[in-house]
Amino acid sequence: MERIWTEDAFPERRSSLVLLSPPPRLNQKGHCNELLVVDSPQSPVLEIGTDFAATCMITNTDEVTADDLYWTLSGTVVPKEQYTRINKTALSVTVPITSEKREWLLCRCKNVSAYVVLNKGRFMHGIFLTKGYRPGKPENLSCIAVQEERYISPNITCVWEAAGRQTGFVPTTYTLNLDVKIHCGMYNVSTREKSATVSVGLFPNHETLDIWVEAHNTLGKVESEHLKEEANWFVKTNPPSDVRVISERTFPTSLLINWAHPIDEVYVKLTYEIRFCPSGSQNWTYVPLVDTAKGIQSFRLQNLQPDTVYVTQVRCKNAIERGYWSNWSTNATERTPEDRPRSKPDLWKIITEDESTARQVWFICKDPVLSNGRIIRFDIKIQDHKDRVKNRSGELESIPVNRSKADPSPSQQKITILKQISLDDKKSVEVYVTAVNSVGKSPEASLVITEKLPTVKDLKVQRNGGQLCLEWKPPARPVSEYVVEWVSGSRIDWQREKGSTKNTVIKGSLEKFVSYTVSVYPLYSGVTGKPASKEAFLEEGVPLIGPAVKLKGKPGCNEAELVWNEIPQHSRRGFITNYTIFYTSGTKTHNITVPANTTSYTLKSLSRSTKYDTWVIASTIRGSKRGFNHSFTTLKYGTGEIEGIVVGVCLSFLFVVLLTMLLCIYKKDVIKDNFWPRIPNPGESTIGNWSPDYPLKTETPKENCLSGISVLDVDVCDGKCGSEDDKASLPLKKDKYLSEEHSSGIGGSSCMSSPRQSVSDSDEGGDMADTTASTVQYSSVVASSNGYKGQTPNFQPQQAIFSRSESTQPLLDSEENPDMLLQEGSRQSQHFSRQPSFTHTAGNEDSADPADFNQLEMEQQVLEPLDFCPLEEETTPTDGQSADGLPAALVSSYMPQLGGYRPQ
Repeated sequence: MERIWTEDAFPERRSSLVLLSPPPRLNQKGHCNELLVVDSPQSPVLEIGTDFAATCMITNTDEVTADDLYWTLSGTVVPKEQYTRINKTALSVTVPITSEKREWLLCRCKNVSAYVVLNKGRFMHGIFLTKGYRPGKPENLSCIAVQEERYISPNITCVWEAAGRQTGFVPTTYTLNLDVKIHCGMYNVSTREKSATVSVGLFPNHETLDIWVEAHNTLGKVESEHLKEEANWFVKTNPPSDVRVISERTFPTSLLINWAHPIDEVYVKLTYEIRFCPSGSQNWTYVPLVDTAKGIQSFRLQNLQPDTVYVTQVRCKNAIERGYWSNWSTNATERTPEDRPRSKPDLWKIITEDESTARQVWFICKDPVLSNGRIIRFDIKIQDHKDRVKNRSGELESIPVNRSKADPSPSQQKITILKQISLDDKKSVEVYVTAVNSVGKSPEASLVITEKLPTVKDLKVQRNGGQLCLEWKPPARPVSEYVVEWVSGSRIDWQREKGSTKNTVIKGSLEKFVSYTVSVYPLYSGVTGKPASKEAFLEEGVPLIGPAVKLKGKPGCNEAELVWNEIPQHSRRGFITNYTIFYTSGTKTHNITVPANTTSYTLKSLSRSTKYDTWVIASTIRGSKRGFNHSFTTLKYGTGEIEGIVVGVCLSFLFVVLLTMLLCIYKKDVIKDNFWPRIPNPGESTIGNWSPDYPLKTETPKENCLSGISVLDVDVCDGKCGSEDDKASLPLKKDKYLSEEHSSGIGGSSCMSSPRQSVSDSDEGGDMADTTASTVQYSSVVASSNGYKGQTPNFQPQQAIFSRSESTQPLLDSEENPDMLLQEGSRQSQHFSRQPSFTHTAGNEDSADPADFNQLEMEQQVLEPLDFCPLEEETTPTDGQSADGLPAALVSSYMPQLGGYRPQ
């Protein structure tokens, strides 16, 4: 119990809480006994897994009662169900001990009065709980005394195992006790470890020792089992010394082993154990203990393999039934002598077939498993398979083998290439091979190469536990044995299985990430059958390199063919599951996945004149590898497009030309009329000679009267005479010409009338007017009276000639409006009578003088009212004059310039 006092706030009143704590003892019923110890200053050590009970008593005060008390454990209020009210002044509690940590159990008082509040220290008392486990019984006690030089060490070392649990606050101490029965000597040593060494001064050989260990702590103690044995039972000697192995040539299957005792038999009598194995192997062979007599120092190993290096070890122990074996001796190594090979060489073949040439066959073999020495040569004999029954005579050929004695053990079989031959498809041969060493020959091995016989069915190769497992179904024919072959590049190996085997595991050394072609050959009494083959990997990985893609040929405008080579076999590191083609033009990337057996692909729906980057990824089940990029640019025009465009344009142009030519031929008259209108040549027109008052003359006017230059003779009267005559004849002329205009069809609607030779008031004029035509009639009056510009006038009387021409030109305004023409004619006729005679040459306006221009203007003014000049009287025109009295040459010269004017 622990009492905690606090300063009294009221000196006249003293009170206290007394904590009574019983030690944790269990009665026979398993309940906790209460031994009240008042004011105990010690902290109890409690065993974990038990219950602890404590009582709190009130002394020297009436301020509180037991009902005002409560308990806390590590600051946590203990439930009231664990309380027990003993009386008015005492309250007990029972708590289970479950955790290993140390903690406070406190008795507190409620704040029932000011006195309690001010003196909390007097109303709070507690106890500090320390917890632990009872010590466990030590187990597996063992002791040993080792050899030091030629004697046994007096120091005996013992080890044991601790049982149960312990805490750092309640540690367990171990005491090693050794009792020598004869000398009544007692030796002990204490430790908190699980081993200890006790020294006895001098090792008690052949005496009985009693050894045990005692474990104890605050909560109790316990002893281990006693170990009572003879002292030599605890002895461990050194391994045998000077171990030697002797090889005897006359005994190729045995080795003799010699050694020396590690200690004198006076102290310990020993027995020995021997083990051996071929060099490089970890499979030890143990000699039975019954074969090794007590106290021996030599032994002969038998039934060993000739020409094999063996490693031998020896150890010893006390000859009694129980005791400690010494360590194994150091390795003793020796090779057994050579012997004649006891097994056949492993004969096999490699065949390469080519359609153009005969089969090439290489004969290879491994050393016999029981070669019993270094093989120095192979003897090979090849003969036709069909002659094997008649005789077995054939040429024997020796193949020397150059190997040194430093080569590894014969257990590592080497492959020797014996001979290469060419063999036709239908030819069969039989091969015999023997292996020869320094002692003798091996049994003969044979192999028959013949036509292909049935093969196995449903061959399966699977990976399992780092090995390749094979399974197949046998053929229908009986099989003597199977040959399982695996090839990787230029490396080849094989193993043989019994004819009843249907599944096996490849026993050879295989590498990861390497492709192997695994084949199973059935052998029918030495005759090889057709193989069944599968590709296999011991373990797959990511390819080392990616496919190199390139463009096949030139790209098109919308497509491009990509090709790539298969990844080399040694770089695949697994089965290629697929290829993924990536191509991009700018920011958008497309991808296409193709099967593993594909090495080309045509990209379609590409854009014209666009640069593309492409690459190919090869994938296995373990990952993918990307190849190098390749760039190309599509064409703007595809193959044949430019030629097609040119041909199309040419054909279209030719079609247009042909169509135009046909149209021109078919519509030549219309085209001629539209582009080249028909304009009559005045020089070629037929103009009738006419006179208003005289009948038409039959003679045709001379051709020169219509030439480009006309000579006009004019008799010039004085101005008065001329003016008076004109004024007198004007009314008559006007009426007459107007009547003729309507009758002849000239003017207005008469532009489409038919040509006529004369216009008069007679019946002939009326008949001519009835003729219709599509031409416009021009009239030219040719007359000559006086010379013009120095020309000599003709004074002979000339008959007036009225010439008419045909033209398609429209009529002039003067013809459409004859009234206006009459008015203009009346104004300008006055000037004409007063002009002198002149000559005008068409087309020479540029070289004319001003007087000529004035004359030209006068002539134009005279010609305008030509048809309507009034005449005072109707007279017969003379030669060179028109009916109107004008010069005929002047009228004829300017008729083409009038553009459709037609005189009447």
